[in-house]
Amino acid sequence: MKQDLMKQIGDILKSIRATKPLIHHITNYVTVNDCANITLAVGASPIMADDLGEAADITSISSALVLNMGTLNERTIESMLAAGKQANAIKIPVVFDPVGAGASELRNKTVERILREVKVSVLRGNMSEIRFLAGLHATTKGVDASDADLQGGLEIGHSIAKTTAKKYGCVAAITGPTDILSDGRRTVLLQNGTKLLSNVTGTGCMCTSLVGSFCGASKDFLAAAAGGVLCMSLAGELAAEQAGETGNGSFHMAIFDAVSKMTAATMERRAKIEEV
Repeated sequence: MKQDLMKQIGDILKSIRATKPLIHHITNYVTVNDCANITLAVGASPIMADDLGEAADITSISSALVLNMGTLNERTIESMLAAGKQANAIKIPVVFDPVGAGASELRNKTVERILREVKVSVLRGNMSEIRFLAGLHATTKGVDASDADLQGGLEIGHSIAKTTAKKYGCVAAITGPTDILSDGRRTVLLQNGTKLLSNVTGTGCMCTSLVGSFCGASKDFLAAAAGGVLCMSLAGELAAEQAGETGNGSFHMAIFDAVSKMTAATMERRAKIEEV
């Protein structure tokens, strides 16, 4: 199973590089430049158009839509909804990063509205965010997962991912020490990564952009989500080996280098992946 899944992921990476899918982002203004650069690094083409006057039009020429509510405001909420509905109309994937879900009334109402009005293909979040979306008690720590929510272990994580996937009819991707992805039938575990990724702001947002890039080049959104998450985790490992001792700034830049040089062979060789 691992060999088949890794072949799929490798083929998607090759397809991104060959077709350069346009990935529309309405995303976090703290990390928007990093999201654009990581999308370019993997071989896709980013566009960031968050004005309501053009959000749907730009979506109509895109291969995938990434919605990220990291720096949420009333103006971009309407743009996200307009873009999401257009993506559904033309049947392109929507990748939603519900940053800070559970942390404030505005975020909670926005998550509820987006998931009610837009058909999402992949939900990518941390354990606290996905627990909240599953309807479970969650103790968010701002935009990070709380220590309490991380204590449940893999068995509970499997259940939460599967429940969330079935509830919203999408792929649920919980990223953390072990990444857990499920489409409600199949579940994939990834054990790659490095703690250094938590020292750089925006690595979660960049991961979502990579998932969007992979989804823009595939119809199998579980394999695409796994490919995007794995690409980010492996980039962290490779960046740590290259620049981890130098400091956060050098490590940050090395992430982009690693993604830009990522190959299917590297992913297959280094992946700690299993389907359960």
